[in-house]
Amino acid sequence: MLPVIALIGRPNVGKSTLFNRLTRSRDALVADYPGLTRDRQYGNGKLGDRPYLVIDTGGLVGGEQGLDGLMADQVWVAVEEADAVIFMLDARDGINLSDEQIAERLRRSGKPYYLALNKMDGMDATAMVADAYSLGLGEAAPIAAARGGGVSALIDRVLAEVTADENAAGAGPVETKGIRIAVVGRPNVGKSTLTNRMLGEERVLAFDQPGTTRDSIYISLRRNDEDYVLIDTAGVRRRSKVNEAIEKFSIIKTLQAINDAHVALLVLDAHSGEVSEQDATLAGHIIESGTALVVVINKWDGLDDERREWFRKQLDRRLPFLDFAERYFISALHGSGVGDLFEAIQTAYQAAMIKVTT
Repeated sequence: MLPVIALIGRPNVGKSTLFNRLTRSRDALVADYPGLTRDRQYGNGKLGDRPYLVIDTGGLVGGEQGLDGLMADQVWVAVEEADAVIFMLDARDGINLSDEQIAERLRRSGKPYYLALNKMDGMDATAMVADAYSLGLGEAAPIAAARGGGVSALIDRVLAEVTADENAAGAGPVETKGIRIAVVGRPNVGKSTLTNRMLGEERVLAFDQPGTTRDSIYISLRRNDEDYVLIDTAGVRRRSKVNEAIEKFSIIKTLQAINDAHVALLVLDAHSGEVSEQDATLAGHIIESGTALVVVINKWDGLDDERREWFRKQLDRRLPFLDFAERYFISALHGSGVGDLFEAIQTAYQAAMIKVTT
């Protein structure tokens, strides 16, 4: 599984600056919860040949209540999701009560943590690192997120220790036979229905990966003498519950699945009448990961000609960077067009393999 690193700290300590440097992009998937104005952002990072996920969080001040308390709760959700936490400090402000309160809760979380002393440009690192010792979290790594100073060394240390911990625990990728397929998309676009429609009655194996609650389910199937593995992020376990299932959208599961798959099926909801910003961002993550892509437009059967033409224009306008990808118009509920997806998956997979080998 890809390591997940959460960035936490007071407001304006440079978390977003570090996030943008690590992901080399301002594009991020946002976990938006009703009533909250600032939540978690997720992005892909890579150090050499080692990929990882980064979570940028809202600022903590300690002792939050009301709306601020709800926002703070989302920060600690990110900590729970992460394999490691980078606690950022502002070297120009020094250590204050908020830092001490965050440090105390971070210690109680049980998560591996790393102190990063940011904005060290032109400052006495020795004195500031010594000051950070007062938090009782060990030695702080001096960095300058805006320029990149010290950042690679910090991430190298985090990844090395997280990987060592996983190896010691016996965690690793699930051994699967066949083309791995990630069915991804926004909530309620029909991922669950499509997953189970593709499985039909040929489901032969379903199991959870050992580890945390964010793990996806890997489901093996065979069709036309070809082996496939569906990576299910929607939490569908029994066909009898498909119609009643409420899809839970987990950004961590989605990004992990994209990176682990050979082919991603990006499912869009034609009935909604729009291609959203989150659709576009998900598409960008798929391209960035190098995973082969097939665009699946679901709920197509319920649209008249005028609405179909409108949605095609939306696709061209909002996703012009996907002009290379095959589009398939389907109804997961009724099954129309779903059978063609396996041929599309084979074509996308073979094309990706040619690119890799040339």
